[in-house]
Amino acid sequence: MKELRKRVGHRPLILPGSVVIILNHRKEILLQQRTDGDWGLPGGLMELGESLEHAAIREVREETGLEIGQLQLLGVHSGEDYYFKLKNQDELYSVTAVYTAGEVRGTLEIDESESIDLRYFPLQHLPLGVADEYLGYITPYLPILLADK
Repeated sequence: MKELRKRVGHRPLILPGSVVIILNHRKEILLQQRTDGDWGLPGGLMELGESLEHAAIREVREETGLEIGQLQLLGVHSGEDYYFKLKNQDELYSVTAVYTAGEVRGTLEIDESESIDLRYFPLQHLPLGVADEYLGYITPYLPILLADK
């Protein structure tokens, strides 16, 4: 990404990535409080040669310490609602795959370079400070997430 930005500067890029909705046995959702203070889902951008699924698994491992499997694709989000201009003036359009993880192992570990906190919240009572982008990844799927399996 840094190499590409050296060539294109701040001009808009299309960047693919993944986020993962992880629920515990009480149907609470795992949220990550990022270093900017906003809450969001674990996830991030694809690396070269990586699939969206592998990006999801890698990012969750890096950001939470958890190992996930049995990913189920909920949807893909893109378009003008997913245009961002970052504080450093970089512009991007994200194409983001939203997954749920049916299998979760391990213990939560905060990556302090990216996170302040990791915590489970009831789906019906998300904390203040969930970024609009992440609300867009969660709210369309609430009926599926809240349904008994």
